[in-house]
Amino acid sequence: MMVRIGVFICHCGHNIASAVDVEEVVEYAKTLPWVAHAGHNLYSCSEEGLGSIKRSITENKLDRVVVAACTPRTHEPLFRRACEQAGINKYLFEFVNIREHCSWIHAKEPKEATEKAKKLVAMGVAKAALLKPQTESEAGVIPTAVVIGGGISGLVAAASLVEQGIETHLVEQTDRLGGLLCDITTIGPEGRHARTLVKDVVQKLEASPKTHIHRKARVSDVKGFIGSFEVTIEGCDGPTKVPAGAIIVATGTREFAPTGEYGFGEHPQVITQLELERKLAMGEKPKRVVFITCVGSRQPGREYCSRVCCNVTLKNALALSKASPDSRIRVIHRDIMSSGSAAEKLYKETSDSGVRFLRYGLERPPEVVSDGDRVNVIVYDETLDEVVSLDADLVVLAVPMLPPDDSEVTGKLLKVPRDKFGFFLEAHVKLRPVEFATDGVFICGSARWPVNARECIWQGMAAAAKASIPIKEGKVVIQAITAEVDPEKCAACGNCVLACPYEAIEIVDQDGNRAAKVNEAQCKGCGTCVAACHNDAVSQKGFTSGQLGAMIDALVKASLEGSR
Repeated sequence: MMVRIGVFICHCGHNIASAVDVEEVVEYAKTLPWVAHAGHNLYSCSEEGLGSIKRSITENKLDRVVVAACTPRTHEPLFRRACEQAGINKYLFEFVNIREHCSWIHAKEPKEATEKAKKLVAMGVAKAALLKPQTESEAGVIPTAVVIGGGISGLVAAASLVEQGIETHLVEQTDRLGGLLCDITTIGPEGRHARTLVKDVVQKLEASPKTHIHRKARVSDVKGFIGSFEVTIEGCDGPTKVPAGAIIVATGTREFAPTGEYGFGEHPQVITQLELERKLAMGEKPKRVVFITCVGSRQPGREYCSRVCCNVTLKNALALSKASPDSRIRVIHRDIMSSGSAAEKLYKETSDSGVRFLRYGLERPPEVVSDGDRVNVIVYDETLDEVVSLDADLVVLAVPMLPPDDSEVTGKLLKVPRDKFGFFLEAHVKLRPVEFATDGVFICGSARWPVNARECIWQGMAAAAKASIPIKEGKVVIQAITAEVDPEKCAACGNCVLACPYEAIEIVDQDGNRAAKVNEAQCKGCGTCVAACHNDAVSQKGFTSGQLGAMIDALVKASLEGSR
């Protein structure tokens, strides 16, 4: 085997070098078969580090590259691009993670960390020697998008797509657009009129011939893959099949109904924030109001904070205080989460208006006792260190936001994950915050996690921007890590079809013989089909049995050498 491999070990500042003896690993790499050059960089991902790698490829006539550094999740495309620029097929590059897999988890064991780094590099070199150049294929993209959910994030996403000239289908389960914003007066802390905001976006949508709004409708089936989805929309007139290149999930959120807590459902004076919003919209001005925050959240079973409840409480408390100067408004809270300058300003203004704040602990929650037309709230004030009794016309409960009831159904239709609370999980919270791991499907608004209206708007625009990229380009590039089938070995048993979570494999007739065939555009290279095949007829590009076997052999050899 005549291959020339270059190995580049990264210090990653102190992230790797503080635990791993980088120079020792470089010297070890020089002794490995097929290694023609080995070196190290302080930061391999820097312009200087990438330039050094490209120069070494040319000067040493390298035809394969191994970089031992941090996570391929963020940096692999960078190094592959550098290899291409130096004249090497980017699939002849192998990334070895010696940060997350080595230095970070063995930070206090430098000797052991260094030995492990050597083994990881040996495995990477063994695999790189067997890598084959690959060619990426392309697939066309249908120039249409489907947005699921007609709340503010879905409206903004659809409006952004339409503005770019992309035909867009907006699917809303109810007969109104705007979601929860239809039930409130103003958006805090800015005080923007909610209905006006919704009206402006809806008018923009309805004015465009590119918009197709499906009210009282739901998505009942989704087939296909990025660039070529078939979405079935069940409406009043029956099912409609819509071809689409991308899908945006904006299914929003709902308010938690705290039945049984603080007398909710038993006493008419105990209501939620949305119910208070409706009273305010009708002109009601209750004068004695007690707000209780964190009802049903930040406790075992529902540990998260919805982030918007406190600002809604502050906004409504201030509105009541301004409406009736002689009112008595109290906010019973565990903490006030008013992050951001605008929210801090709202908190100060609310406090200065005469609204009083009392702090309680989870171990001693308030008690609500009904007495005819009024209720009495008894609470242990942690600041005053005493029990306080408050008379009220209304008790308003600040409750968490929950995912829609049908989020599980939507998740299964689109094959996208949810967290333990039922909210959808993005591909990466920092790197891909409005994308799913499933290509071509995007996420925005409170379907992803509870957010305020401003963030819903931002995320709607971001999701539309991401979804428009493949539609505008008219094609998607398929990474060459997909599975492939050897029809001579295939027995057409169908095990791979059943195992594939992406429905990317089917049994077809090929030259008179039945065999499995992989749809590369739909395949994500997970390797499940490879494990399911009893005849060794399925392999995955870049992760063949031979390559993985060579890595195991290299690990065994390095371990035996290290034990001598």
